[in-house]
Amino acid sequence: MERTGKMMWIIFWCLAIAALAYYFNDKINAKFNPNQHVQSIVNGEKVSIKLQQNSQGHYLASGTINGQSVNFLLDTGATLISIPFNLAQPLNLSQGKPYPVSTANGQVTVFSTQISSLKIGALAFENLEGHLNPGMQGNTILLGMNALKHLDLLQKNNTLTLSAPTYD
Repeated sequence: MERTGKMMWIIFWCLAIAALAYYFNDKINAKFNPNQHVQSIVNGEKVSIKLQQNSQGHYLASGTINGQSVNFLLDTGATLISIPFNLAQPLNLSQGKPYPVSTANGQVTVFSTQISSLKIGALAFENLEGHLNPGMQGNTILLGMNALKHLDLLQKNNTLTLSAPTYD
């Protein structure tokens, strides 16, 4: 009987620790990317999304490339969309010709690629140029100016509003 009681306590504490880990993992993810569920606003002839700044002062947003879920970091200093090389296969991206680029970490050779579709909330793009970067770690994609140049950007009170005209 005493052994059964100890086992029940062990099981209880394991479940409690697992529940706390799950809860705090969600809190940490929300601090890193507070825009995991992007809300779209359609107002007349414009469609907009509002992004909250994360705890590090960056704007991240969940979206899709070629129908696959991804996380974007908006980067006005990036000319093109830059994708970690390890995501090429999961995102169904072809490796094109290599070419050198200058990054914040120095010179690196990347590979051209073509993105069929990219979405963040109701904002959608087709046939965008990008590159696969073997020097990038992780799964965060830099959303560069070749996509952002099609949008109006308004930053106010730690919120960034991205707007684009609707096309019927």
